[in-house]
Amino acid sequence: MQPIIHIENIHKRFGHVHALRGVSLDVNKGEVVVVIGPSGSGKSTMLRCINRLEEFDSGKIVVDGIPLDTAQNINAVRTEVGMVFQQFNLFPHLSVLDNLTLAQTIVRKRNKKESIRVAEELLVKVGIPEKANVFPLQLSGGQQQRVAIARALAMNPKIMLFDEPTSALDPEMIQEVLDVMLALAKEGMTMVVVSHEMGFARAAANRAILMDEGQIVEEAPPNVLFSNPTQERTKLFLSKVLK
Repeated sequence: MQPIIHIENIHKRFGHVHALRGVSLDVNKGEVVVVIGPSGSGKSTMLRCINRLEEFDSGKIVVDGIPLDTAQNINAVRTEVGMVFQQFNLFPHLSVLDNLTLAQTIVRKRNKKESIRVAEELLVKVGIPEKANVFPLQLSGGQQQRVAIARALAMNPKIMLFDEPTSALDPEMIQEVLDVMLALAKEGMTMVVVSHEMGFARAAANRAILMDEGQIVEEAPPNVLFSNPTQERTKLFLSKVLK
């Protein structure tokens, strides 16, 4: 089976910093991959390369059979890939409903009635249907992140990318976002998640990957990686994050 994401020998430099050093990774349709590792290890950079929010210097990425090599192909891939960031990136001057319908009408060319129907269904899905007509700043951080997830889902993506989606949240709000992500995983959504939430990785991921210094150090099913890592670097990292 052809992987839905194929990353081959990607290199990326920021000036003198060699952020990605020959990263290769395949993700299959319906697979949930959680990427862990210390700050500055290249996790977010790799994730952003998948939809070319970050341009890579060399190597190859193919998403759903489309190589990221022309502007037309990049735009085609971006319509199929949803992304959720640390910061919620909602439009503060628009209501929750308008945040969810805007891209639907512009990119997916849906009429207003259809885009509202999709938005309302997704607000039910993420557990906040009563917040349709409020503004983002009237919501908690966890609620804003759930709106951001719903907005990404409104585009009917084949793949969801999450870049540390709970790192900006207060501890009591983290679980409500992870519950939405876990439900998506159970529905078969292809997901690549950069996160330090080991409980989520254990519950939802098919594979956990440790990155360090721009390289993939080790990958295995979460229960294997967390309980029986083979690499010393993995053991050292996990000794600090698994209490």
